[in-house]
Amino acid sequence: MDPALHAAAVKGSVASLRMLAAERPDILGSKTPQENTALHIAAELGHAGFAEEALGVDHKLLVTKNADGDTPLHLAARSGKVDMVELLITHARVLPSEQPQHSPAAAHRKHVDGHTGKPSPTSPGTGSTEALGPLLIANKAGDTPLHQAVQHGWSAVALKLLDAEPSCGHALDAKKQSPLHIAAREGLADVVSKIVSHPWVRERFVPSDSVSGTALHQAVLGGHSRVVEILLEATPEDQIALTDSSENNALHYAAQKNSARVVKLLLNRKVELAYRRNRDLQSPLHMAANYGSTEAMVELLKHCPDAAEMVDSKGRNAFHVAVTSGKVDALKRLLKHVRPEEIVNRVDHGGNTPLHLAAALSRVQSALLLIKDRRVNPCVLNRDGQSARSLIEKRGASEEMDTYEMYLWKKLKKHEACRCQKQQLPPIATYQSLRGRRAGHDEYFKHSVETYTLVATLIATVSFAATFTMPGGYSQTEGTAIHGHTAAFKIFVISNTVAMCSSVVVVFCFIWAWRDPVKFKLDQLMWGHRLTIVACLAMVVSLMTAVYITVAPTARWPAYVVIAIGASTPAVVFLILGKEALYIPL
Repeated sequence: MDPALHAAAVKGSVASLRMLAAERPDILGSKTPQENTALHIAAELGHAGFAEEALGVDHKLLVTKNADGDTPLHLAARSGKVDMVELLITHARVLPSEQPQHSPAAAHRKHVDGHTGKPSPTSPGTGSTEALGPLLIANKAGDTPLHQAVQHGWSAVALKLLDAEPSCGHALDAKKQSPLHIAAREGLADVVSKIVSHPWVRERFVPSDSVSGTALHQAVLGGHSRVVEILLEATPEDQIALTDSSENNALHYAAQKNSARVVKLLLNRKVELAYRRNRDLQSPLHMAANYGSTEAMVELLKHCPDAAEMVDSKGRNAFHVAVTSGKVDALKRLLKHVRPEEIVNRVDHGGNTPLHLAAALSRVQSALLLIKDRRVNPCVLNRDGQSARSLIEKRGASEEMDTYEMYLWKKLKKHEACRCQKQQLPPIATYQSLRGRRAGHDEYFKHSVETYTLVATLIATVSFAATFTMPGGYSQTEGTAIHGHTAAFKIFVISNTVAMCSSVVVVFCFIWAWRDPVKFKLDQLMWGHRLTIVACLAMVVSLMTAVYITVAPTARWPAYVVIAIGASTPAVVFLILGKEALYIPL
Protein backbone atom coordinates (compact mmCIF):
# COMPACT_ATOMS: atom_id res chain seq x y z
CA MET A 1 0.00 0.00 0.00
CA ASP A 2 1.13 3.50 -0.74
CA PRO A 3 2.76 4.88 2.48
CA ALA A 4 0.92 8.17 2.22
CA LEU A 5 -2.43 6.39 1.88
CA HIS A 6 -1.61 4.11 4.81
CA ALA A 7 -0.73 7.12 6.99
CA ALA A 8 -3.93 8.89 5.97
CA ALA A 9 -6.04 5.81 6.80
CA VAL A 10 -4.39 5.38 10.22
CA LYS A 11 -4.92 9.06 11.09
CA GLY A 12 -8.33 9.24 9.44
CA SER A 13 -7.25 12.28 7.40
CA VAL A 14 -9.99 13.08 4.88
CA ALA A 15 -8.03 15.95 3.34
CA SER A 16 -5.04 13.70 2.62
CA LEU A 17 -7.33 11.09 1.04
CA ARG A 18 -8.94 13.67 -1.25
CA MET A 19 -5.57 14.93 -2.35
CA LEU A 20 -4.23 11.42 -3.02
CA ALA A 21 -7.40 10.35 -4.87
CA ALA A 22 -7.25 13.46 -7.04
CA GLU A 23 -3.66 12.69 -8.04
CA ARG A 24 -4.21 8.92 -8.48
CA PRO A 25 -7.85 7.86 -8.88
CA ASP A 26 -6.91 4.16 -8.55
CA ILE A 27 -4.87 4.55 -5.35
CA LEU A 28 -7.64 3.04 -3.16
CA GLY A 29 -7.09 -0.26 -4.91
CA SER A 30 -3.69 -0.70 -3.26
CA LYS A 31 -3.44 -3.14 -0.35
CA THR A 32 -1.19 -4.10 2.56
CA PRO A 33 0.63 -7.48 2.66
CA GLN A 34 -2.41 -8.79 4.59
CA GLU A 35 -4.53 -7.51 1.66
CA ASN A 36 -6.21 -4.85 3.78
CA THR A 37 -7.47 -1.81 1.92
CA ALA A 38 -7.49 1.71 3.33
CA LEU A 39 -11.15 1.14 4.23
CA HIS A 40 -10.22 -1.95 6.30
CA ILE A 41 -7.74 0.15 8.29
CA ALA A 42 -10.14 3.05 8.78
CA ALA A 43 -12.98 0.68 9.75
CA GLU A 44 -10.92 -1.04 12.43
CA LEU A 45 -9.81 2.30 13.89
CA GLY A 46 -13.27 3.89 13.68
CA HIS A 47 -12.51 6.77 11.29
CA ALA A 48 -16.04 7.25 9.95
CA GLY A 49 -15.27 10.41 7.98
CA PHE A 50 -12.40 8.75 6.11
CA ALA A 51 -14.59 5.71 5.38
CA GLU A 52 -17.38 7.93 4.01
CA GLU A 53 -14.94 9.65 1.68
CA ALA A 54 -13.35 6.37 0.55
CA LEU A 55 -16.71 4.78 -0.24
CA GLY A 56 -17.66 7.87 -2.20
CA VAL A 57 -14.63 7.26 -4.41
CA ASP A 58 -14.95 3.46 -4.71
CA HIS A 59 -18.08 1.74 -3.44
CA LYS A 60 -16.67 -1.71 -4.16
CA LEU A 61 -14.35 -1.36 -1.13
CA LEU A 62 -17.36 -2.26 1.03
CA VAL A 63 -17.23 -5.92 -0.05
CA THR A 64 -13.47 -6.24 -0.60
CA LYS A 65 -11.93 -9.03 1.49
CA ASN A 66 -8.49 -9.24 3.04
CA ALA A 67 -6.34 -12.38 3.34
CA ASP A 68 -8.56 -13.73 6.13
CA GLY A 69 -11.72 -13.12 4.12
CA ASP A 70 -12.73 -10.17 6.32
CA THR A 71 -14.61 -7.23 4.86
CA PRO A 72 -14.30 -3.76 6.44
CA LEU A 73 -17.56 -4.49 8.27
CA HIS A 74 -15.96 -7.54 9.91
CA LEU A 75 -13.15 -5.39 11.29
CA ALA A 76 -15.49 -2.63 12.46
CA ALA A 77 -17.72 -5.17 14.22
CA ARG A 78 -14.72 -6.90 15.82
CA SER A 79 -13.44 -3.57 17.17
CA GLY A 80 -16.83 -2.47 18.48
CA LYS A 81 -17.00 0.71 16.38
CA VAL A 82 -20.74 1.43 16.49
CA ASP A 83 -20.65 4.59 14.34
CA MET A 84 -18.55 2.88 11.71
CA VAL A 85 -20.90 -0.12 11.64
CA GLU A 86 -23.90 2.19 11.16
CA LEU A 87 -22.12 3.96 8.31
CA LEU A 88 -21.24 0.71 6.53
CA ILE A 89 -24.78 -0.63 6.97
CA THR A 90 -26.15 2.56 5.40
CA HIS A 91 -23.86 2.11 2.40
CA ALA A 92 -24.78 -1.59 2.19
CA ARG A 93 -28.41 -0.60 1.67
CA VAL A 94 -27.54 1.32 -1.48
CA LEU A 95 -24.93 -1.15 -2.73
CA PRO A 96 -25.46 -1.80 -6.47
CA SER A 97 -27.37 -5.02 -7.03
CA GLU A 98 -24.57 -6.47 -9.19
CA GLN A 99 -22.32 -6.86 -6.14
CA PRO A 100 -21.78 -10.52 -5.13
CA GLN A 101 -24.21 -11.78 -2.57
CA HIS A 102 -23.15 -15.40 -2.33
CA SER A 103 -21.97 -16.53 1.10
CA PRO A 104 -22.70 -19.33 3.57
CA ALA A 105 -24.74 -16.90 5.60
CA ALA A 106 -26.83 -15.81 2.64
CA ALA A 107 -27.37 -19.40 1.62
CA HIS A 108 -28.48 -20.21 5.16
CA ARG A 109 -30.95 -17.32 5.11
CA LYS A 110 -32.40 -18.42 1.78
CA HIS A 111 -32.70 -21.95 3.09
CA VAL A 112 -34.55 -20.76 6.17
CA ASP A 113 -36.84 -18.43 4.27
CA GLY A 114 -37.51 -21.17 1.73
CA HIS A 115 -39.12 -23.28 4.44
CA THR A 116 -41.71 -20.63 5.22
CA GLY A 117 -42.89 -20.09 1.65
CA LYS A 118 -42.96 -16.35 2.38
CA PRO A 119 -40.84 -13.48 1.09
CA SER A 120 -37.68 -12.77 3.08
CA PRO A 121 -38.19 -10.10 5.74
CA THR A 122 -37.13 -6.68 4.57
CA SER A 123 -34.82 -4.39 6.44
CA PRO A 124 -35.72 -0.81 7.35
CA GLY A 125 -35.34 1.49 4.43
CA THR A 126 -34.85 -1.24 1.83
CA GLY A 127 -36.98 -3.28 -0.42
CA SER A 128 -34.98 -6.48 -0.05
CA THR A 129 -32.32 -8.07 2.16
CA GLU A 130 -30.40 -8.77 -1.06
CA ALA A 131 -29.16 -5.19 -0.74
CA LEU A 132 -27.45 -6.07 2.54
CA GLY A 133 -24.91 -8.59 1.25
CA PRO A 134 -21.95 -7.25 3.34
CA LEU A 135 -23.85 -8.18 6.52
CA LEU A 136 -24.06 -11.79 5.40
CA ILE A 137 -20.65 -12.26 3.81
CA ALA A 138 -18.59 -14.83 5.73
CA ASN A 139 -14.83 -14.81 6.13
CA LYS A 140 -12.61 -17.90 5.81
CA ALA A 141 -13.64 -19.08 9.27
CA GLY A 142 -17.29 -18.83 8.23
CA ASP A 143 -17.88 -15.83 10.52
CA THR A 144 -20.21 -13.02 9.51
CA PRO A 145 -19.76 -9.53 11.01
CA LEU A 146 -22.36 -10.50 13.62
CA HIS A 147 -20.24 -13.49 14.66
CA GLN A 148 -17.33 -11.10 15.17
CA ALA A 149 -19.39 -8.67 17.22
CA VAL A 150 -20.76 -11.25 19.65
CA GLN A 151 -17.43 -13.05 19.98
CA HIS A 152 -15.94 -9.85 21.36
CA GLY A 153 -18.98 -8.93 23.47
CA TRP A 154 -20.09 -5.85 21.53
CA SER A 155 -23.83 -5.89 22.22
CA ALA A 156 -24.49 -2.45 20.72
CA VAL A 157 -22.83 -3.42 17.45
CA ALA A 158 -24.67 -6.74 17.36
CA LEU A 159 -28.02 -5.04 17.87
CA LYS A 160 -27.31 -2.63 14.98
CA LEU A 161 -26.50 -5.56 12.68
CA LEU A 162 -29.64 -7.42 13.76
CA ASP A 163 -31.81 -4.36 13.14
CA ALA A 164 -30.49 -4.30 9.58
CA GLU A 165 -30.70 -8.06 8.94
CA PRO A 166 -32.57 -10.08 11.63
CA SER A 167 -31.97 -13.48 9.99
CA CYS A 168 -28.18 -13.25 10.28
CA GLY A 169 -28.45 -14.30 13.93
CA HIS A 170 -28.86 -17.92 12.80
CA ALA A 171 -26.06 -18.14 10.21
CA LEU A 172 -23.67 -21.01 10.96
CA ASP A 173 -19.89 -20.70 10.84
CA ALA A 174 -17.35 -23.45 10.11
CA LYS A 175 -17.81 -24.82 13.66
CA LYS A 176 -21.58 -25.04 13.21
CA GLN A 177 -22.09 -22.16 15.64
CA SER A 178 -24.43 -19.30 14.98
CA PRO A 179 -24.21 -15.82 16.55
CA LEU A 180 -27.01 -17.06 18.80
CA HIS A 181 -24.73 -19.80 20.17
CA ILE A 182 -21.93 -17.35 20.84
CA ALA A 183 -24.13 -14.64 22.35
CA ALA A 184 -25.68 -17.23 24.66
CA ARG A 185 -22.25 -18.40 25.83
CA GLU A 186 -21.04 -14.82 26.38
CA GLY A 187 -24.19 -13.87 28.30
CA LEU A 188 -25.40 -11.17 25.90
CA ALA A 189 -29.02 -11.37 27.01
CA ASP A 190 -30.23 -8.43 24.92
CA VAL A 191 -28.71 -9.90 21.77
CA VAL A 192 -30.14 -13.36 22.46
CA SER A 193 -33.57 -11.86 23.08
CA LYS A 194 -33.35 -9.92 19.80
CA ILE A 195 -32.32 -13.00 17.79
CA VAL A 196 -34.99 -15.35 19.14
CA SER A 197 -37.69 -12.71 18.74
CA HIS A 198 -37.25 -12.93 14.96
CA PRO A 199 -39.31 -15.85 13.61
CA TRP A 200 -37.36 -18.50 11.79
CA VAL A 201 -37.69 -22.15 10.86
CA ARG A 202 -35.04 -24.10 12.70
CA GLU A 203 -33.03 -26.44 10.52
CA ARG A 204 -32.87 -30.09 11.45
CA PHE A 205 -30.31 -30.33 14.25
CA VAL A 206 -27.76 -33.12 13.87
CA PRO A 207 -25.89 -33.76 17.16
CA SER A 208 -22.86 -35.24 15.41
CA ASP A 209 -22.39 -31.94 13.58
CA SER A 210 -22.08 -29.91 16.78
CA VAL A 211 -19.56 -30.57 19.51
CA SER A 212 -20.86 -27.59 21.45
CA GLY A 213 -24.56 -28.42 21.26
CA THR A 214 -27.36 -25.90 20.94
CA ALA A 215 -27.53 -22.29 22.06
CA LEU A 216 -29.13 -23.55 25.28
CA HIS A 217 -26.06 -25.68 25.94
CA GLN A 218 -23.87 -22.62 25.44
CA ALA A 219 -25.92 -20.47 27.81
CA VAL A 220 -25.67 -23.16 30.46
CA LEU A 221 -21.95 -23.54 29.82
CA GLY A 222 -21.47 -19.82 30.37
CA GLY A 223 -23.56 -19.93 33.55
CA HIS A 224 -25.96 -17.21 32.38
CA SER A 225 -29.29 -17.99 34.02
CA ARG A 226 -31.09 -15.02 32.45
CA VAL A 227 -30.10 -16.19 28.96
CA VAL A 228 -31.24 -19.70 29.87
CA GLU A 229 -34.65 -18.29 30.83
CA ILE A 230 -34.93 -16.43 27.51
CA LEU A 231 -34.01 -19.51 25.49
CA LEU A 232 -36.32 -21.81 27.46
CA GLU A 233 -39.23 -19.48 26.70
CA ALA A 234 -38.36 -19.42 23.00
CA THR A 235 -37.44 -23.10 22.52
CA PRO A 236 -40.18 -25.59 21.58
CA GLU A 237 -40.77 -28.40 24.07
CA ASP A 238 -39.43 -31.10 21.77
CA GLN A 239 -36.13 -29.29 21.24
CA ILE A 240 -35.13 -28.62 24.87
CA ALA A 241 -33.66 -32.11 25.15
CA LEU A 242 -31.39 -31.79 22.09
CA THR A 243 -27.85 -33.01 22.73
CA ASP A 244 -24.29 -32.34 21.66
CA SER A 245 -22.08 -34.83 19.82
CA SER A 246 -21.53 -36.79 23.07
CA GLU A 247 -25.31 -36.90 23.63
CA ASN A 248 -25.16 -34.55 26.63
CA ASN A 249 -28.26 -32.47 27.09
CA ALA A 250 -28.30 -29.01 28.67
CA LEU A 251 -28.81 -30.49 32.15
CA HIS A 252 -25.57 -32.46 31.80
CA TYR A 253 -23.82 -29.12 31.23
CA ALA A 254 -25.56 -27.50 34.21
CA ALA A 255 -24.51 -30.42 36.42
CA GLN A 256 -20.94 -30.08 35.21
CA LYS A 257 -20.86 -26.35 35.98
CA ASN A 258 -22.47 -26.75 39.43
CA SER A 259 -25.19 -24.24 38.62
CA ALA A 260 -28.07 -25.04 40.97
CA ARG A 261 -30.24 -22.20 39.63
CA VAL A 262 -29.88 -23.37 36.03
CA VAL A 263 -30.56 -26.97 37.10
CA LYS A 264 -33.78 -25.80 38.72
CA LEU A 265 -34.82 -23.80 35.64
CA LEU A 266 -34.28 -26.79 33.35
CA LEU A 267 -36.02 -29.29 35.60
CA ASN A 268 -39.01 -26.99 36.10
CA ARG A 269 -39.39 -26.86 32.33
CA LYS A 270 -38.61 -30.50 31.49
CA VAL A 271 -37.99 -32.89 34.38
CA GLU A 272 -37.28 -35.76 31.97
CA LEU A 273 -33.83 -34.25 31.34
CA ALA A 274 -32.65 -35.76 34.64
CA TYR A 275 -33.21 -39.27 33.27
CA ARG A 276 -31.57 -38.81 29.85
CA ARG A 277 -28.20 -40.52 29.39
CA ASN A 278 -25.23 -39.48 27.28
CA ARG A 279 -23.10 -41.73 25.08
CA ASP A 280 -21.50 -43.36 28.16
CA LEU A 281 -24.98 -43.83 29.65
CA GLN A 282 -24.20 -41.21 32.30
CA SER A 283 -27.07 -39.20 33.71
CA PRO A 284 -26.72 -35.55 34.82
CA LEU A 285 -26.31 -36.88 38.39
CA HIS A 286 -23.32 -38.95 37.24
CA MET A 287 -21.89 -35.78 35.69
CA ALA A 288 -22.37 -33.82 38.93
CA ALA A 289 -20.66 -36.56 40.93
CA ASN A 290 -17.77 -36.72 38.47
CA TYR A 291 -17.15 -32.97 38.65
CA GLY A 292 -17.87 -32.63 42.38
CA SER A 293 -20.81 -30.30 41.70
CA THR A 294 -22.43 -30.51 45.11
CA GLU A 295 -25.01 -27.72 44.73
CA ALA A 296 -26.25 -29.07 41.41
CA MET A 297 -26.35 -32.55 42.91
CA VAL A 298 -28.59 -31.44 45.78
CA GLU A 299 -30.97 -29.72 43.37
CA LEU A 300 -31.11 -32.80 41.14
CA LEU A 301 -31.86 -35.11 44.07
CA LYS A 302 -34.49 -32.70 45.38
CA HIS A 303 -36.42 -32.88 42.11
CA CYS A 304 -35.58 -36.47 41.12
CA PRO A 305 -34.47 -38.55 44.14
CA ASP A 306 -34.77 -41.78 42.16
CA ALA A 307 -32.10 -40.58 39.70
CA ALA A 308 -29.59 -42.00 42.19
CA GLU A 309 -30.60 -45.49 40.99
CA MET A 310 -29.34 -44.87 37.45
CA VAL A 311 -26.15 -46.62 36.33
CA ASP A 312 -23.74 -45.91 33.50
CA SER A 313 -22.19 -48.22 30.91
CA LYS A 314 -20.01 -49.80 33.62
CA GLY A 315 -22.94 -50.42 35.93
CA ARG A 316 -21.86 -47.66 38.28
CA ASN A 317 -24.15 -45.22 40.06
CA ALA A 318 -23.29 -41.73 41.33
CA PHE A 319 -21.60 -43.17 44.47
CA HIS A 320 -19.17 -45.15 42.33
CA VAL A 321 -18.43 -42.09 40.19
CA ALA A 322 -17.84 -39.80 43.18
CA VAL A 323 -15.34 -42.32 44.58
CA THR A 324 -13.45 -42.93 41.33
CA SER A 325 -13.18 -39.19 40.63
CA GLY A 326 -11.99 -38.53 44.19
CA LYS A 327 -14.75 -35.99 44.93
CA VAL A 328 -15.13 -36.37 48.71
CA ASP A 329 -17.62 -33.50 49.14
CA ALA A 330 -19.86 -34.99 46.46
CA LEU A 331 -19.77 -38.34 48.28
CA LYS A 332 -20.75 -36.59 51.53
CA ARG A 333 -23.78 -35.03 49.84
CA LEU A 334 -24.82 -38.34 48.34
CA LEU A 335 -24.59 -40.12 51.70
CA LYS A 336 -26.69 -37.37 53.25
CA HIS A 337 -29.41 -37.15 50.61
CA VAL A 338 -29.67 -40.72 49.26
CA ARG A 339 -31.26 -43.03 51.80
CA PRO A 340 -31.79 -46.51 50.25
CA GLU A 341 -29.17 -48.97 51.46
CA GLU A 342 -29.28 -50.92 48.21
CA ILE A 343 -27.97 -47.91 46.24
CA VAL A 344 -25.04 -47.34 48.61
CA ASN A 345 -23.99 -51.01 48.32
CA ARG A 346 -24.76 -51.53 44.65
CA VAL A 347 -22.15 -53.49 42.69
CA ASP A 348 -20.95 -52.51 39.23
CA HIS A 349 -20.28 -54.92 36.34
CA GLY A 350 -17.11 -56.05 38.12
CA GLY A 351 -18.99 -56.76 41.33
CA ASN A 352 -17.40 -53.79 43.11
CA THR A 353 -19.27 -51.61 45.55
CA PRO A 354 -18.21 -47.98 46.04
CA LEU A 355 -16.23 -49.18 49.08
CA HIS A 356 -14.34 -51.69 46.92
CA LEU A 357 -13.39 -48.95 44.47
CA ALA A 358 -12.31 -46.60 47.26
CA ALA A 359 -10.03 -49.32 48.69
CA ALA A 360 -8.64 -50.41 45.32
CA LEU A 361 -7.93 -46.83 44.20
CA SER A 362 -6.57 -45.75 47.60
CA ARG A 363 -9.28 -43.13 48.07
CA VAL A 364 -8.73 -43.16 51.83
CA GLN A 365 -11.00 -40.24 52.76
CA SER A 366 -13.83 -41.61 50.67
CA ALA A 367 -13.42 -45.08 52.16
CA LEU A 368 -13.42 -43.72 55.71
CA LEU A 369 -16.60 -41.76 54.95
CA LEU A 370 -18.27 -44.89 53.64
CA ILE A 371 -17.38 -47.18 56.54
CA LYS A 372 -18.62 -44.58 59.03
CA ASP A 373 -22.06 -44.96 57.46
CA ARG A 374 -23.87 -47.93 59.00
CA ARG A 375 -25.62 -48.65 55.71
CA VAL A 376 -22.34 -49.50 53.98
CA ASN A 377 -21.65 -53.23 54.10
CA PRO A 378 -17.91 -54.09 54.37
CA CYS A 379 -18.65 -57.80 53.97
CA VAL A 380 -19.55 -57.73 50.26
CA LEU A 381 -17.21 -59.71 48.00
CA ASN A 382 -16.62 -58.76 44.39
CA ARG A 383 -16.47 -61.23 41.49
CA ASP A 384 -12.88 -62.13 42.40
CA GLY A 385 -13.94 -62.99 45.95
CA GLN A 386 -12.22 -59.91 47.41
CA SER A 387 -13.50 -57.66 50.16
CA ALA A 388 -12.49 -54.00 50.44
CA ARG A 389 -9.97 -54.96 53.14
CA SER A 390 -8.37 -57.71 51.07
CA LEU A 391 -8.11 -55.35 48.07
CA ILE A 392 -5.87 -53.08 50.15
CA GLU A 393 -3.75 -56.08 51.11
CA LYS A 394 -3.58 -57.16 47.47
CA ARG A 395 -2.52 -53.69 46.43
CA GLY A 396 0.11 -53.65 49.16
CA ALA A 397 1.66 -56.81 47.71
CA SER A 398 2.81 -54.91 44.62
CA GLU A 399 3.00 -51.29 45.81
CA GLU A 400 4.19 -49.53 48.92
CA MET A 401 1.51 -48.48 51.37
CA ASP A 402 1.55 -45.19 53.23
CA THR A 403 0.33 -44.51 56.75
CA TYR A 404 -3.18 -43.53 55.74
CA GLU A 405 -3.67 -46.72 53.75
CA MET A 406 -2.50 -48.71 56.76
CA TYR A 407 -4.95 -46.79 58.92
CA LEU A 408 -7.78 -47.56 56.49
CA TRP A 409 -6.78 -51.23 56.46
CA LYS A 410 -7.00 -51.33 60.24
CA LYS A 411 -10.47 -49.70 60.22
CA LEU A 412 -11.77 -52.13 57.60
CA LYS A 413 -10.38 -55.07 59.54
CA LYS A 414 -12.13 -53.82 62.67
CA HIS A 415 -15.47 -53.39 60.89
CA GLU A 416 -15.20 -56.85 59.35
CA ALA A 417 -14.56 -58.34 62.79
CA CYS A 418 -17.69 -56.66 64.17
CA ARG A 419 -20.11 -57.09 61.28
CA CYS A 420 -18.98 -60.07 59.21
CA GLN A 421 -18.66 -62.80 61.84
CA LYS A 422 -21.04 -65.16 60.03
CA GLN A 423 -19.49 -64.72 56.59
CA GLN A 424 -16.51 -66.34 54.94
CA LEU A 425 -13.92 -63.72 53.98
CA PRO A 426 -10.39 -63.78 52.54
CA PRO A 427 -7.64 -64.39 55.13
CA ILE A 428 -6.39 -61.34 57.01
CA ALA A 429 -2.79 -60.22 56.62
CA THR A 430 -0.67 -59.42 59.67
CA TYR A 431 1.05 -56.19 60.65
CA GLN A 432 4.40 -57.85 60.03
CA SER A 433 3.56 -59.00 56.49
CA LEU A 434 2.33 -55.54 55.52
CA ARG A 435 5.34 -53.90 57.11
CA GLY A 436 7.64 -56.22 55.16
CA ARG A 437 6.06 -55.14 51.88
CA ARG A 438 6.55 -51.44 52.56
CA ALA A 439 9.52 -49.63 51.16
CA GLY A 440 9.92 -46.01 52.14
CA HIS A 441 8.63 -43.35 54.51
CA ASP A 442 11.09 -44.50 57.22
CA GLU A 443 13.26 -41.39 56.93
CA TYR A 444 10.25 -39.08 57.02
CA PHE A 445 8.80 -41.03 59.93
CA LYS A 446 12.11 -40.66 61.80
CA HIS A 447 12.09 -36.87 61.35
CA SER A 448 8.45 -36.68 62.46
CA VAL A 449 9.17 -38.64 65.64
CA GLU A 450 12.13 -36.39 66.39
CA THR A 451 10.03 -33.26 65.85
CA TYR A 452 7.19 -34.41 68.11
CA THR A 453 9.67 -35.47 70.81
CA LEU A 454 11.51 -32.14 70.69
CA VAL A 455 8.31 -30.07 70.85
CA ALA A 456 6.90 -32.14 73.72
CA THR A 457 10.17 -31.92 75.64
CA LEU A 458 10.30 -28.13 75.31
CA ILE A 459 6.70 -27.78 76.50
CA ALA A 460 7.37 -30.05 79.48
CA THR A 461 10.51 -28.08 80.40
CA VAL A 462 8.80 -24.68 80.20
CA SER A 463 5.74 -25.91 82.12
CA PHE A 464 7.89 -27.45 84.84
CA ALA A 465 9.88 -24.23 85.22
CA ALA A 466 6.68 -22.18 85.47
CA THR A 467 5.64 -24.28 88.49
CA PHE A 468 8.48 -22.78 90.56
CA THR A 469 8.19 -19.24 89.25
CA MET A 470 4.54 -18.64 90.01
CA PRO A 471 3.17 -15.38 88.58
CA GLY A 472 3.09 -12.73 91.31
CA GLY A 473 5.63 -14.55 93.51
CA TYR A 474 5.35 -16.15 96.95
CA SER A 475 4.46 -14.86 100.39
CA GLN A 476 7.64 -14.43 102.47
CA THR A 477 5.90 -15.55 105.66
CA GLU A 478 3.68 -18.44 104.51
CA GLY A 479 5.58 -19.58 101.38
CA THR A 480 2.39 -19.78 99.33
CA ALA A 481 1.55 -18.00 96.10
CA ILE A 482 0.42 -14.44 96.68
CA HIS A 483 -2.41 -14.69 94.10
CA GLY A 484 -3.34 -18.26 94.97
CA HIS A 485 -6.86 -17.26 96.01
CA THR A 486 -7.79 -15.77 92.61
CA ALA A 487 -9.65 -17.63 89.86
CA ALA A 488 -7.05 -16.61 87.27
CA PHE A 489 -4.28 -18.27 89.31
CA LYS A 490 -6.26 -21.50 89.61
CA ILE A 491 -6.77 -21.54 85.84
CA PHE A 492 -3.03 -20.99 85.40
CA VAL A 493 -2.16 -23.93 87.64
CA ILE A 494 -4.59 -26.30 85.93
CA SER A 495 -3.61 -25.31 82.35
CA ASN A 496 0.10 -25.49 83.21
CA THR A 497 -0.37 -28.98 84.66
CA VAL A 498 -2.33 -30.11 81.57
CA ALA A 499 0.44 -28.81 79.29
CA MET A 500 3.19 -30.56 81.23
CA CYS A 501 1.45 -33.90 81.70
CA SER A 502 0.26 -34.05 78.07
CA SER A 503 3.78 -33.38 76.80
CA VAL A 504 5.25 -36.00 79.16
CA VAL A 505 2.86 -38.62 77.79
CA VAL A 506 3.87 -37.66 74.23
CA VAL A 507 7.57 -37.96 75.09
CA PHE A 508 7.14 -41.44 76.54
CA CYS A 509 4.95 -42.57 73.62
CA PHE A 510 7.52 -41.45 71.07
CA ILE A 511 10.41 -43.00 72.97
CA TRP A 512 8.83 -46.40 72.13
CA ALA A 513 7.91 -45.43 68.56
CA TRP A 514 10.63 -47.53 66.91
CA ARG A 515 9.71 -50.70 68.70
CA ASP A 516 7.08 -51.37 66.02
CA PRO A 517 6.74 -48.35 63.68
CA VAL A 518 3.76 -49.74 61.74
CA LYS A 519 1.75 -50.53 64.85
CA PHE A 520 2.78 -47.23 66.40
CA LYS A 521 1.55 -45.27 63.37
CA LEU A 522 -1.80 -46.97 63.47
CA ASP A 523 -2.42 -46.97 67.21
CA GLN A 524 -0.40 -44.30 69.03
CA LEU A 525 0.62 -41.60 66.54
CA MET A 526 -2.80 -39.98 66.37
CA TRP A 527 -3.00 -39.80 70.16
CA GLY A 528 0.47 -38.27 70.31
CA HIS A 529 -0.56 -35.65 67.74
CA ARG A 530 -3.75 -34.78 69.64
CA LEU A 531 -1.98 -34.55 73.00
CA THR A 532 0.62 -32.23 71.46
CA ILE A 533 -2.22 -29.96 70.32
CA VAL A 534 -3.72 -30.05 73.83
CA ALA A 535 -0.36 -29.19 75.38
CA CYS A 536 0.11 -26.23 73.04
CA LEU A 537 -3.39 -24.88 73.76
CA ALA A 538 -2.84 -25.28 77.51
CA MET A 539 0.42 -23.36 77.23
CA VAL A 540 -1.38 -20.49 75.51
CA VAL A 541 -3.97 -20.43 78.33
CA SER A 542 -1.13 -20.38 80.90
CA LEU A 543 0.42 -17.40 79.17
CA MET A 544 -2.83 -15.45 79.14
CA THR A 545 -3.62 -16.09 82.80
CA ALA A 546 -0.04 -15.40 83.95
CA VAL A 547 -0.05 -11.99 82.24
CA TYR A 548 -3.49 -11.22 83.65
CA ILE A 549 -2.30 -12.01 87.19
CA THR A 550 0.90 -9.98 87.03
CA VAL A 551 -0.51 -6.82 85.34
CA ALA A 552 -1.62 -4.10 87.74
CA PRO A 553 -5.40 -3.97 88.24
CA THR A 554 -5.41 -0.25 87.46
CA ALA A 555 -4.04 -0.80 83.94
CA ARG A 556 -5.49 -4.06 82.64
CA TRP A 557 -5.45 -3.21 78.94
CA PRO A 558 -2.12 -4.98 78.16
CA ALA A 559 -3.57 -8.15 79.68
CA TYR A 560 -6.68 -7.85 77.54
CA VAL A 561 -4.53 -7.45 74.42
CA VAL A 562 -2.54 -10.58 75.36
CA ILE A 563 -5.78 -12.51 75.96
CA ALA A 564 -7.14 -11.40 72.57
CA ILE A 565 -3.94 -12.45 70.80
CA GLY A 566 -3.81 -15.78 72.64
CA ALA A 567 -7.47 -16.55 71.95
CA SER A 568 -7.01 -15.80 68.24
CA THR A 569 -3.93 -18.03 67.90
CA PRO A 570 -5.87 -21.33 67.44
CA ALA A 571 -8.21 -19.57 65.03
CA VAL A 572 -5.26 -18.39 62.94
CA VAL A 573 -3.81 -21.91 62.84
CA PHE A 574 -7.11 -23.35 61.63
CA LEU A 575 -7.50 -20.51 59.14
CA ILE A 576 -4.13 -21.39 57.61
CA LEU A 577 -4.27 -25.20 57.81
CA GLY A 578 -8.00 -25.90 58.00
CA LYS A 579 -8.96 -29.39 59.08
CA GLU A 580 -5.46 -30.60 58.27
CA ALA A 581 -4.35 -29.23 61.65
CA LEU A 582 -6.19 -32.15 63.26
CA TYR A 583 -4.52 -34.79 61.10
CA ILE A 584 -1.06 -36.30 61.29
CA PRO A 585 1.27 -34.60 58.77
CA LEU A 586 2.56 -37.85 57.26
